[in-house]
Amino acid sequence: MHDMLELPESSQAGGMRNSSEMRVALIHYWLVGMRGGEKVLEALCRMFPQADIYTHVVVPEKLSETLRQHRIETTFVSRLPMAAKHYQKYLPFMPRALEQLDLTGYDLVISSESGPAKGVIAPPEAPHLCYCHSPMRYLWDQYHTYRDGAGRLTKLLMPHIAHNLRQWDVTSAARVDRFVANSSHVAARINKYWRRPSSIVHPPVFVEDFAPVAPYELGDFYLWAGELAPYKRPDLVVDAFNRLGRKLVVIGGPDATRKALEAQAKDNITFLGHVPFADLKAHMARCKALIFPGEEDFGIIPVEAMASGRPVIAYGRGGALDTVVDGQTGLLFKDQSVEGLLDAVERFEAAGLDRLDPAGLVEHARGFNEAAFRSGMVRELRALGVDVATAHG
Repeated sequence: MHDMLELPESSQAGGMRNSSEMRVALIHYWLVGMRGGEKVLEALCRMFPQADIYTHVVVPEKLSETLRQHRIETTFVSRLPMAAKHYQKYLPFMPRALEQLDLTGYDLVISSESGPAKGVIAPPEAPHLCYCHSPMRYLWDQYHTYRDGAGRLTKLLMPHIAHNLRQWDVTSAARVDRFVANSSHVAARINKYWRRPSSIVHPPVFVEDFAPVAPYELGDFYLWAGELAPYKRPDLVVDAFNRLGRKLVVIGGPDATRKALEAQAKDNITFLGHVPFADLKAHMARCKALIFPGEEDFGIIPVEAMASGRPVIAYGRGGALDTVVDGQTGLLFKDQSVEGLLDAVERFEAAGLDRLDPAGLVEHARGFNEAAFRSGMVRELRALGVDVATAHG
């Protein structure tokens, strides 16, 4: 059975109502694929199977069946030319689009914020909880990085557009009744840019999809996996392992970035590009350790590696501080440089951390499963004044 949720009597007209009687609106920035934010939305949909979803643009064929089963309404942004492909170019229109959504009659509003989502105008009697994956990076802490990498016209317009969007972003934060951050790193940024407190509920990781292998099946290689984006620092890993000479397997794309890195790599580094999920699981379970050198808001891949019984060597900033326990589930390093990573790998091997008990790593990873996410969200809804009674079956 799903969680049964009831509103306080002061906000009801007809007595107590369970989750199937409540009208719930889930606001998500855009639905064009299935990444971490969409996995959170899926979990919310399982908590509220009758909820309606509102978003700026949607590409139904790229969504899971769980999401497609819900009524999905889009803002006027979806009707702009080629919006499904170039939705981010319409960012300046999204605040007004959100404010035009009519949420009359909803009993609860939950926004899923990473792009503009929290700026809806909720009914006076409806609590609004915002689950924040990240304040918009391109407006705040990574503004200059995004602008430096933009085209000539975007680079010219960004200072003017971003200034107005920042003002709206802060103003719309005041409309939210309660913030929930996906990590302590994001909670600190919510406080920094919006001056609002937040609680922490880690996103759901499907740890049950991963499992350790027998000791004789372990390989002699390290693993880097994910999107080959600059902020994830795959270049740092390639440079370090060129010097180390240890075997490294790199999984992920896009192909253009993969080929550029491959041209710089020595023979001890193997690039596999995008692989089927079964192959990713096999490499995670067999590697000596996952290398995680970027600073991320949360970072699901380290938890998946630990669910596979393998330790993690991670840069000690961002979400990794919430997931990797130094010396117990892997190793954290402070110097995000080639020398810093070289030193981390050598310390990892000298300490014998590749021989950590897989069962302990799996048990640690289970603390980030969907049940933990649901329990955290139930707690936060109760704190907001929504009475939540959970039934199992």
